[in-house]
Amino acid sequence: MTTTVKRPTSIESYLGEEADDLLNYQARLPKEMLNLPSGDVVDHLFAQSDRNPQVLRSLQQLFSHGRLAHTGYLSILPVDQGIEHSGAASFAPNPLYFDPENLVRLALEGGCNAIATTLGALGSVSRRYAHRIPFIVKLNHNELLTYPNRYDQIPFASVDQAWNLGATAVGATVYFGSEESARQIREVGRAFERAHELGMATILWCYLRNSVFKQDKDYHTAADLTGQANHMGVTLEADIIKQKQPQCNDGYDAVARGTGGKYGRTHERVYAELTSQHPIDLTRYQVLNCYAGRIPLINSGGASGDNDFAQAVRTAVINKRAGGGGLISGRKAFQRPMEEGVKLLHAIQDVYLSPEVAIA
Repeated sequence: MTTTVKRPTSIESYLGEEADDLLNYQARLPKEMLNLPSGDVVDHLFAQSDRNPQVLRSLQQLFSHGRLAHTGYLSILPVDQGIEHSGAASFAPNPLYFDPENLVRLALEGGCNAIATTLGALGSVSRRYAHRIPFIVKLNHNELLTYPNRYDQIPFASVDQAWNLGATAVGATVYFGSEESARQIREVGRAFERAHELGMATILWCYLRNSVFKQDKDYHTAADLTGQANHMGVTLEADIIKQKQPQCNDGYDAVARGTGGKYGRTHERVYAELTSQHPIDLTRYQVLNCYAGRIPLINSGGASGDNDFAQAVRTAVINKRAGGGGLISGRKAFQRPMEEGVKLLHAIQDVYLSPEVAIA
């Protein structure tokens, strides 16, 4: 017997023709197999781990701030794009945000759990805001000023610097699959160990980066490949995993076909039983690889475009129904007037606040 879920009109209108499918779909992998978000997420998921009491306190701070406080979900404003994409590409659409204070104001007025940005940005306003909203210092970045442009995450800050300015957590990126990934894994592993020693939480951007992942389509967002990146990320003891929402699957097979050789290892059951082509199933496989949801998965909101509100709500609905732990959305919010950015962040949060958008 199929149970029809009552749906909020505003969320349904954002989803358009996909509303019924996204709001009523029953996932292939049962939700009972996962550790799901809850209001006591720190006690439920982290208190039994080897995290020390100071880390547990930092995690509690993250999950206790903003409009999503005590729900088990996170809404984070990330602003590392000034380095990753250049200050011009990031802030010229709205020059107000060249000033880091306005970014912090956006996160506060937008009801976010935290703001994640660079050492310099947070350091410039730390005495005024570090006690008002949790700070996440992004430790490493890719920069595009060196010629020729290359893609490598290099440290811009130390864990101790983040602790000194009052950060609640640190974040870092590993480009899994890249030639530089082994060095990045070692660097991030050491940084996360030090962060936990000092009592800070850790967030890992588990991104793929290699031209070989572009075959007949872009498999940088394939569920099987990003799922494995997540699995490697939780092995580094990241407390939260950030990942792009999957857009396809079968990345292992595509790379093998494209290169004419063997690539990695997978299992046919991944494609026959654990996933389908439905976005909720694809995202649930990402959650499964985060120790079955024991480490929360937050999906990124993606680039800014013409349908930002609809795309952000869609991403949030898929993440929540798949069993994920929230959304981290930046450019969609800060590349528009602050009032609109606040409304967009609230639209995302409303998905997680709605009891009628249920876990599939």
